[in-house]
Amino acid sequence: MELTHFNNAGQPNMVDVGEKTATHRAATACATITMTPDTLHLIQTGGTTKGDVFAVAQVAGIQAAKRTWELIPLCHPLALTGVDISFRPQETPPAVHIEATVRCIGVTGVEMEALTAVSVAALTIYDMVKSAQKDMEITGIHLVEKTGGKSDYRQEGADD
Repeated sequence: MELTHFNNAGQPNMVDVGEKTATHRAATACATITMTPDTLHLIQTGGTTKGDVFAVAQVAGIQAAKRTWELIPLCHPLALTGVDISFRPQETPPAVHIEATVRCIGVTGVEMEALTAVSVAALTIYDMVKSAQKDMEITGIHLVEKTGGKSDYRQEGADD
């Protein structure tokens, strides 16, 4: 498999996508942040001093998707057409599952934008409740699905 972000001399370079045809592209990524039942309860009942955890994490994730090109060195700036972020609290084990779907009409994919969105949303949840718990864990950051471009992908065993 050829790595596209290196030139013939083995140096990093930004892939030239100027000749590619724009297509509808979408990507979905997930992450999980685990915590104690008490911390999950604080989030669900609005018992934090910093405000609505999910609302702030949602805005942070959207902003992160829009600014991925500034954070990941070889990513292209993209005109995103949509970013949807959802949160699913679960009691056993106590955690919040985060999912982001990012869409655009463009010449390169939005996988990194979806991955960045769930990562920053999880970090924001951590930041907002770290005064209650410091040992939360962010795990399972992964691409679930991508469509558009040369190939489509769906994680084996992903829920339909």
